[in-house]
Amino acid sequence: MNYLAHAFLSFNNPEILAGNMISDFVKGKKKFNYPLTIQKGIALHRMIDHFTDFHPVTSIAKNLFRPHYRLYSGAFVDIVYDHFLALDEKQFAVYGGLGSFSKIVYKELDDQQSFFPPAFERLFPYMKLQNWLYEYRLKENMRKSFSGLVHRAEYLNESEIAFKTFIEHYNELSECYNAFFPQLKEYAFQNLPNLLRE
Repeated sequence: MNYLAHAFLSFNNPEILAGNMISDFVKGKKKFNYPLTIQKGIALHRMIDHFTDFHPVTSIAKNLFRPHYRLYSGAFVDIVYDHFLALDEKQFAVYGGLGSFSKIVYKELDDQQSFFPPAFERLFPYMKLQNWLYEYRLKENMRKSFSGLVHRAEYLNESEIAFKTFIEHYNELSECYNAFFPQLKEYAFQNLPNLLRE
């Protein structure tokens, strides 16, 4: 999951952030167990995922992973997008850099822990201790991120080919990020006020 992108696209709203980060762990009608603004964060997360999954640029990136990973190709691309976002310094300048942004996110999530579903409650201490949001910037750490995806996936048993694909097609994937992310940011920015008004 691309945690960094979902955190960044919460636009400084702590409850939207909480919903955005826990969304994949909240199934079906269980979303209605949460405060309204957290529900809207869950909804924003799903809108972001839908926009990403069906974007033509994402399809180009997926095709690089698809021969070996088929339906999971999109999950690898999500992680790749977080890597290039972590390197996109202009996005985090207003926060004083990616490191400062990551600390802000962890602090805001600390304050929302009472709303964490059990699976995210178990995951969050590792995210914070290992500073996942900041560490996405390093190429070598992508190997660990890909391995973590395989560990959670039901039908995958290796990630080394994915890492090799990432390295071999690094420039092409960077171009995909540069073409895609500004459109995603604008989409989320335009739709969040509408969600908050509902």
